[in-house]
Amino acid sequence: MLKRLFDVLASFFGLLLLSPIILIVAFQIRRKLGGPVLFRQVRPGLNGKPFEMVKFRTMKDAYDAKGVPLPDAERMTPFGAFLRSSSLDELPELWNVLKGEMSLVGPRPLLMEYLPLYSPEQFRRHEARPGVTGWAQINGRNALSWNEKFKLDVWYVDNQSLKLDIKIILLTLKKVVVREGISADGEVTMSKFTGNKP
Repeated sequence: MLKRLFDVLASFFGLLLLSPIILIVAFQIRRKLGGPVLFRQVRPGLNGKPFEMVKFRTMKDAYDAKGVPLPDAERMTPFGAFLRSSSLDELPELWNVLKGEMSLVGPRPLLMEYLPLYSPEQFRRHEARPGVTGWAQINGRNALSWNEKFKLDVWYVDNQSLKLDIKIILLTLKKVVVREGISADGEVTMSKFTGNKP
């Protein structure tokens, strides 16, 4: 209950105080990338229950001759890369936090298609609400391997507390300033999870 109260108060005042920045970013996305301004995608939440996550859009629409979207690296613009490296693209997720679909701190919500690929231990990451930031984010972010990331997520599930959340939030702010671990080697963000290979 204390964690949820903290989430509600922090996300409400965060949206209020950051509204000028949110409006400026939205205007710049509309001007540089066109519409829509927001990227919406269904992600697994607490216990794997689907919800619609909202972020700022960071990629342009670009397709090949068959109508298939081009790879992320070809659709990413310098402006989009700046939004990601500064984590400004994550600001709309405060709305998901306010609604109770996410928490400020927790395992990052990944893709629905990954759910059947997890081992039982890896699936335990869904025993906590997904977070805007998390233990894995301050310990390597996208530069981590999938196995390392999942181990950190499950560690958080087993050790979560308000004190730990505040520590993670403060360290996240530091990470945003120095912009560490934005992407995996050779990737725009993180390589796709393909399951647990023997």
